[in-house]
Amino acid sequence: MRTGNLVNRQVVLKERPLGIPQASHFEIRTSAVPEPKEGEILVRNLYLSVDPAMRGWVNAAANYSDPVAIGEVMRSFAAGRVVASRNPRYPEGSLVMGMLGWQDYAVTDGQAIRRRVLETDLPLSLSLGVLGLNGVTAYFALNACGEPRAGQTVVVSTAAGAVGSVVGQLALHHGCRAVGIAGGEAKTRLCVEAFGFDAAVDYHSPELAQALADACPDGVDVYFDNTAGRISDTVIPLINRHARIVICGTASVASWDPWPTGPRVERHLLNKAARMQGFLVWDYEHRYEEAIAALAPLVRQRKLRFREEILDGIEAAPGSIADLYEGKNMGKRLIRLEEV
Repeated sequence: MRTGNLVNRQVVLKERPLGIPQASHFEIRTSAVPEPKEGEILVRNLYLSVDPAMRGWVNAAANYSDPVAIGEVMRSFAAGRVVASRNPRYPEGSLVMGMLGWQDYAVTDGQAIRRRVLETDLPLSLSLGVLGLNGVTAYFALNACGEPRAGQTVVVSTAAGAVGSVVGQLALHHGCRAVGIAGGEAKTRLCVEAFGFDAAVDYHSPELAQALADACPDGVDVYFDNTAGRISDTVIPLINRHARIVICGTASVASWDPWPTGPRVERHLLNKAARMQGFLVWDYEHRYEEAIAALAPLVRQRKLRFREEILDGIEAAPGSIADLYEGKNMGKRLIRLEEV
């Protein structure tokens, strides 16, 4: 494939946000598509991922990775097709997923590729959701850190989201009681009716503490925390002896400057001999295929349900992160660049 006439649209970071990135912090620019060199491939991105973690990738304070530089293509996972290859590992026509950025085309020597997508009987978009980083996160964070056991109660915050919905369903497969926390009637209903949670409570409710206690009559054995803040403050007093708390996200905290204050958890952890543990999926990169091998059959058998929210066109990308933090999405958010 010759690239001479191809134009690459790229979403680049224009300004450094403080807190949640808005559409105004990005701009779309065009550039030529380079020919791949020896050992490289050219990928036509078909789907771009939108994830809460992207907020941390663009803020000035580095977390587990360096911030995206001003003028740089927005870091993101994407899935697409190899349209030109000088790398025998990825022949033309291969479907791949990796850190390919918010752009139409990406050239890589293969290091940016997370995996070659072999589940061609399933939609490619799933490689960015239930069979991608979201599903892998849910699988290892729950199983390796949460250690659920049959008969126990697992509480999940942002339970209608791409990670939380998988956590709840996997907890059910372990024979646990799954209780979701989500924002609004539509999302709590989604948790129960679409994803099979035993119960779901609305964190907007002024009676959240009582509603959660009613939903967890035997206390909480595993808390999968995607939010921090007030929601977690309400859950932690309900934990049982030897409970496991998995910290997967802090979505409810808009900024860590100044550092927020709130209830202290140490006494609860001490009195209950409980464990609180942070989770980063990068620690499990070498076991990625293990998770996909477990999750894909469940998807095929319709025992693991998912919901996608697909926006069309790269123009939808700049404002898509802010919408996540306003709770506007109903499922895994994706940007579709071209029909597969």
